[in-house]
Amino acid sequence: MDCHTESVAYDAVDHVIESATSDLRSRQEADGHWVFPLEADVTISAEYILFMHYFDAREPDLEARLADYVRSLQGEHGGWPLFYGGDVNISGSVKAYFALKLAGDDPDAPHMRRAREVILERGGAAASNVFTLYTLALFEQVPWRAVPTMPVELMLMPRRFPVNIWAMSYWSRTVVVPLTIVAALRPRARNPRAVGIAELFVRPAAEETGYLRNPTGTWQGNAFLLLDRVLKVIEPHFSKRLRRRALARAETFMCERLNGQHGLGGIFPAMVNSVMALAALGYAEDHPLRASAAASVRRLVVDDTDGTRFCQPCWSPVWDTSLAMHALAEAEGEVDARAAGWMRDRQVLEHRGDWAVQRPDVRPGGWAFEYENPDYPDVDDTAVIGMALDRAGGSANDEAVARAAEWLLGLQSRNGGWGAFDADNTKSYLNHIPFADHGALLDPPTADVTARCLGFLAQLGYGPEHPAVNHALAYLRAEQEADGSWFGRWGTNYIYGTWSVLAALNAAGVGHDAPEIRRAVAWLLDRQRPDGGWGEDGATYWSERKAEAKASTPSQTAWALLGLMAAGEVDHPAVARGIQFLTEHPRRGADWEEPWYTAVGFPRVFYLRYHGYRFYFPLWALARYRNLKRGNSRDVAFGI
Repeated sequence: MDCHTESVAYDAVDHVIESATSDLRSRQEADGHWVFPLEADVTISAEYILFMHYFDAREPDLEARLADYVRSLQGEHGGWPLFYGGDVNISGSVKAYFALKLAGDDPDAPHMRRAREVILERGGAAASNVFTLYTLALFEQVPWRAVPTMPVELMLMPRRFPVNIWAMSYWSRTVVVPLTIVAALRPRARNPRAVGIAELFVRPAAEETGYLRNPTGTWQGNAFLLLDRVLKVIEPHFSKRLRRRALARAETFMCERLNGQHGLGGIFPAMVNSVMALAALGYAEDHPLRASAAASVRRLVVDDTDGTRFCQPCWSPVWDTSLAMHALAEAEGEVDARAAGWMRDRQVLEHRGDWAVQRPDVRPGGWAFEYENPDYPDVDDTAVIGMALDRAGGSANDEAVARAAEWLLGLQSRNGGWGAFDADNTKSYLNHIPFADHGALLDPPTADVTARCLGFLAQLGYGPEHPAVNHALAYLRAEQEADGSWFGRWGTNYIYGTWSVLAALNAAGVGHDAPEIRRAVAWLLDRQRPDGGWGEDGATYWSERKAEAKASTPSQTAWALLGLMAAGEVDHPAVARGIQFLTEHPRRGADWEEPWYTAVGFPRVFYLRYHGYRFYFPLWALARYRNLKRGNSRDVAFGI
């Protein structure tokens, strides 16, 4: 690149940074925070339509707009994918079809015929996953034997018992507990128009025998299937007194964590299950607990900027704000004071959530992902916020950072890594039970979350001699893939994981010439696309499709660039090409064009599109590039 070309490139970078910074600033709420829509696949909005018909509580205008959204996500293949441009997903397609039929779509309409054909080609509704089958059981579309047995007596099992709620992840726990109440009491959806989907079954639902499957194909899975058959025979003979005790225990657990208008666990599936469970237990519609639980579900319905209305899986203000703080700190040179104050007010300092069952001696000090969710602060948010507040400085921020570090150190798992919400949530045999066909019953340590914690601790000055840092470094080195990348549990996918770990290793003082870093850099360079950007498809969570990418995206390009710069590669031509991709990619202010899903809830099952990612990550990468080049430096000074 000659001097003239380089000068023009810098001018372009400056212009984009200025424009994007101004736009991102304009989207900040008056109290200092940011929040962007969080979009899932079709299932959440389809389930909201089902939810309205379950209770015969339809809102015609809302139903019509949600149905429009569901139709808009139908793929050219006739079914519904889990992410933009993805393959047919049988479970999502069944829910979408059922929701549209409930909303009044003619089953003989072309889009419904195409959906029905593709569903039947793939085994019909009986091939759906566990959560879809539970929904169909409640709507009397399948017999209850179609779902795995999850007896409410599970609530009485002590922690030493092989299967107990404390061995599950937080999201599984909050979904399962109300679901055990529903499964025990077996209420029926009101379904006022008596809509059914018998036409989606290859053979009549009552005659189908192949509902339950071994989720892993292992002998353990076969053993759990056999156990399920036994439970189905003996469950009707369980002690009624014991069942009453178990129902009371489940009710208490759920009601203690309902979380007002913010909802049980802060997540849609748990919220919906809590409303159904409260109704099944006899709580009247106007009872304060049931009313607030229902209101928490309704609050998840949002309007996008283009007028689209859909239902979110949860709110993401803390995550959005923490990342926007980092992006603007790079662009403006300082952390936003209003955002820092908003964050400090939301630190969980007194309440001991479910995490304390595993770590009873650790003081609270984390942040939750949502506006309010004190039972379930998460490690990833806490580390990212801690790094931003540490960068801001000041006594108030320093105090918050110290408590965050104390909490994170207390949540480190025995293998040196960190999970998202709990320590040592690693009883892998539970992923073999029929209920776990989604493969995400647990919350084990992952490379991306561990990297965030390591980056935070290193930014605070914890060196390799500290046991937690040393243990984390060993964990991350052991987790590196053979090709040099790291897996991304919460972002798609290896680009996200590799950026996260490279940033942490840099902060921890690992030299840029270290073998693990050179392998990771080589992998990132090899993954750059001809247009200068990086992209990675949601299909990469299937091992045989690891290299799949359909397009370059601004957010994934930003991650790759941030990773390369953390590894000392700011002057590499590939970085210049990536920066050019970001400066030339279509955008309006800070709104880079990005229809792709670049995050994940449960790999291979549930994908996410953070609308904020296309706003703050490209700005962050561009600003860091400018700062390093102007400072004639190859050294990134922060943990992320």
